[in-house]
Amino acid sequence: MADTVAYRPKTSEIPTEPGVYRFRDATKRVLYVGKAKNLRARLSNYFQPLRNLHDRTRRMVTTAASVEWTVVANEFEALQLEYTWIKEFNPPFNVQFRDDKTYPYLAVTLADDIPRAMVTRNRKIAGARYFGPYTKVWAIRETLDLMLKAFPMRSCSDGVYRRAELTGRPCLLGDIGKCVAPCVGRVTQEEHREVADDFVSFMAGNDTSYIRALEQRMRDSAGQQEYEAAARYRDSIQAMRAVMEKTAVVFSEDVDVDVFGIADDELAAAVQQFIVRGGRIRGTRSWVVDKELDVEVAELIETVLENAYDGEFAPPREILVPVLPDDAAELELWLGGRRAEDAESRRTRGIAPSKVRLHVAQRGEKAALAQTAETNAKNALMLYKTRRSADFVTRSQALEDIRDALGMTEAPLRMECYDVSHLSGTNIVASMVVFEDGLPRKDQYRRFSIPASTDDTESIYQVLTRRLAYLRPDGRDGSFDDELDTAAALVSVENAGENAAVGESAEAEQAESDLPEVGRRPRKFSYPPQLLLVDGGQPQVAAARRALEESGVTGIQLAGIAKRLEELWLPDSDFPVILPRNSDALFLVQRIRDEAHRFAITYQRAKRRRDISSTLADIPGLGPARVRELLKHFGSVARLRQATPELIAEVKGIGPTLAATIHSTLHTETENTASRPESPHAQVVSDESAVAERTASSR
Repeated sequence: MADTVAYRPKTSEIPTEPGVYRFRDATKRVLYVGKAKNLRARLSNYFQPLRNLHDRTRRMVTTAASVEWTVVANEFEALQLEYTWIKEFNPPFNVQFRDDKTYPYLAVTLADDIPRAMVTRNRKIAGARYFGPYTKVWAIRETLDLMLKAFPMRSCSDGVYRRAELTGRPCLLGDIGKCVAPCVGRVTQEEHREVADDFVSFMAGNDTSYIRALEQRMRDSAGQQEYEAAARYRDSIQAMRAVMEKTAVVFSEDVDVDVFGIADDELAAAVQQFIVRGGRIRGTRSWVVDKELDVEVAELIETVLENAYDGEFAPPREILVPVLPDDAAELELWLGGRRAEDAESRRTRGIAPSKVRLHVAQRGEKAALAQTAETNAKNALMLYKTRRSADFVTRSQALEDIRDALGMTEAPLRMECYDVSHLSGTNIVASMVVFEDGLPRKDQYRRFSIPASTDDTESIYQVLTRRLAYLRPDGRDGSFDDELDTAAALVSVENAGENAAVGESAEAEQAESDLPEVGRRPRKFSYPPQLLLVDGGQPQVAAARRALEESGVTGIQLAGIAKRLEELWLPDSDFPVILPRNSDALFLVQRIRDEAHRFAITYQRAKRRRDISSTLADIPGLGPARVRELLKHFGSVARLRQATPELIAEVKGIGPTLAATIHSTLHTETENTASRPESPHAQVVSDESAVAERTASSR
């Protein structure tokens, strides 16, 4: 019990039935609400030794002062009760939604005696039928204007309608034919209701059937020489087609589906929803989710769906998600109960819930649309993080928070972050990204090629040794002050190339990569950072500290970013620094780490592609498939060079003639490069083995 919290209940006291549990703090505030198929099994996970818990879970468990549970009959009731309690208590450790946007909708007030079509952001109009949401107000107003040409129903406000009733004169829309003017008795309420019902039916997806019916009426009217009626039908058809052209066609006309794409990281997730009705994308929604605990995507999807169909939103019969949650059957039943527009009227009329199918698209058009939704979600997550760190006040506060958390004397106006990337020990590279005043300075990014290394800590040590050499305390900063120094550096690159391995010299690349990338301005490389970050925990920090001490450079704060980003490890520290959850400081640190990782991965992949392309892709008769087979069979270009034509011909898809061409080309290339031995780290691992994409970035 010493390794866990004091309020842990006895295992025998916790039931094994389905139920919902709540963690409360000392003031009885609900901190977290969860459900379980087996309460004992789920709660036992929270009462492990604290050192085994994830940091955020440990923070929640230690903040709480008690736990309580409620047993229910089945998993579906557990889902309903969890949903109710989350809405009631708004627990801080549950997923928090940040949907601060109010979307415009096209609404038809069917509950009114004279229904009205209107553009609104209010989702609480009783009895209204909503279409959308739309991303732009102008788009929905344009759609409504076109729809009124085909379905001239009332769209005026209550004040305008009453004034027309009192004066006996319709408004301008009635005079130009965009309203049948029930206010002055041109049509009865029943006739106007029919127009409104047709409007709703068309917007709900029955568009092609209406156009076909109007086309037939137009032909019949023309055949009976009723040309004015035929012209009205023609104008209505043109207006309908104009509306249909504004919505993308993605499926056949009888498909109603909502498609969800989710992109997440350790701190947040972005959700993209495509609303498809009648085979067309009728609206989109996007919002951001803050993750307090370490939530898997399957569990996150459950919360996303519960929030997406809260209130007035009714789910369609089919919903596409990236991953099925564990309780998909119970969630489908719950969603089916949300399909009716009004839950109270559904109960009074005795209407049974409709079935909702929740599944993952595997192939075809639906899978393609799901991929598009995921791409949009990734872009939304990137934009959210960028905007959060782009504001000057936010950046300033983030830098001050980092200063206070790390015990620095001043805010780190210049920060450098380093990451190492390799592919199964080959093509080892590293990246250095620079942030000044909380913003990236891409003109000062650097990339490093590492000829040989035993592990990631050794790679970190090599890279920082090379970088810190430019900050020597003997008065010289390592920058190239004049043309002679620059020329000497270029000579050193050429000399290194004379003794290098076959292909591109590792030493030459190392010397050249230390030069600035943009404009070759070496002085920028000599600016000292206030904070030096390495991607990794205590081992990487120890290696970086060794390089820092050997260089003699002082005045630089060192820290390591642990894998989950909540932890910042300082030298000689037994415990990490935990930045506040959802703080701007944590988002800034995350962005620096992500940028370093991206830059390292990009360089590593470019080197791998360059090696493969320069050696094999130019040989006549070798396409991508045969290159993969060769690399899969031999493991590297070096071994392929040593193989005889007979051994090469044993590879699938390679005949004797092509094998001889490959052997001749490789040996000709070797002779042209003075028969220099190949560096072991210039060997190329096959793309087939790279399938595992063990592009291991050191943590």
